[in-house]
Amino acid sequence: MCRNIKTLFNFDPPVTEEELRAAALQFVRKVTGFNKPSKANEAAFLAAVEEITRISGGLLQSLETHAPPRNREVEAAKAKALSARRFAT
Repeated sequence: MCRNIKTLFNFDPPVTEEELRAAALQFVRKVTGFNKPSKANEAAFLAAVEEITRISGGLLQSLETHAPPRNREVEAAKAKALSARRFAT
């Protein structure tokens, strides 16, 4: 799993289109190995990003949970603390 892809479900405020697209872009980059595709592959690359964005949005809308929404700032602070412990020298 790519570390740059973040969990997007059950947050307050809800996920934005930009966050969905960023996650889709990271996924396509990971799968293809391209950071930026060549001109010959650009159309297929961008089409994949758009399709994965659309599918991911549909998935998140269809999911249900009884858990209260997570707070973005609290989760970001937890991730920062975990990273600091992981990479501490």
